[in-house]
Amino acid sequence: MPPDATATKARILDAALREFANYGLAGARMDRIAQLSSANKRSIYVHFGNKEEIFDLVVAKALADMASAVPFTATDLPGYGVRLFDYLRAQPQVLRLTTWAQLERPTPTPAEIEAYRPKVTAIADAQKKGDIAAPSDPADLLALTISTATAWASASPALRTLAPEPPDSQERLVRHRAAMERALCAFTSCC
Repeated sequence: MPPDATATKARILDAALREFANYGLAGARMDRIAQLSSANKRSIYVHFGNKEEIFDLVVAKALADMASAVPFTATDLPGYGVRLFDYLRAQPQVLRLTTWAQLERPTPTPAEIEAYRPKVTAIADAQKKGDIAAPSDPADLLALTISTATAWASASPALRTLAPEPPDSQERLVRHRAAMERALCAFTSCC
């Protein structure tokens, strides 16, 4: 019976996430993924395919993990935005990875599309029931919610230094979360 490769696969995926988040698809090196995961390059190719295939898999897994960790309720888009903000503060490599994916792989994979489809459908259903009064397209509402949740992380460091508190201080993060929630309440009409 062949040895169980589960632990090796998990190490490879974890190392690939770190490598792709730090360097993107073009800058990532399979040698570094092999070294970080204590695996040989051949086993990476056997288990996951080429660099583009493992990148797509890592992005899809990161989105699936985030969807599992961040509960989504269409009628509480402000709450979802705050939970997403908190998750991405704790897991900044996910935001870096998805930013690289947008830059280097602008055509989405089916897995990426399917990560968003249930949320867009749920928003549309909530609008039909009258639970969300905002007349905007459901995909626009989700995009605005996500971009609001990621705004502080993607804001210019120069802009963040103009905040009254240090940019990453607990006081600043609390004030930013509250401002973000107010903004999401205003444009989603969920509050």
